Amino acid sequence: MGAVPKRKLSKGRRDRRRAHDALRPLQLVECPRCHEQRLPHHVCPSCGTYRGREVVTVEEGAS
Repeated sequence: MGAVPKRKLSKGRRDRRRAHDALRPLQLVECPRCHEQRLPHHVCPSCGTYRGREVVTVEEGAS
């Protein structure tokens, strides 16, 4: 047999536990080179630069 609670959890206690479970919106920053939106601390997907340096070569035909 598994562990089974002796008493029903109240809705308030359940909801207080779930108070931190909400998803936060994506925080986007502007790329200093191409001015597109990108995730912070990530390589820019449109120009391929990171911290002012080209890290990845981006094909022009790729979408």
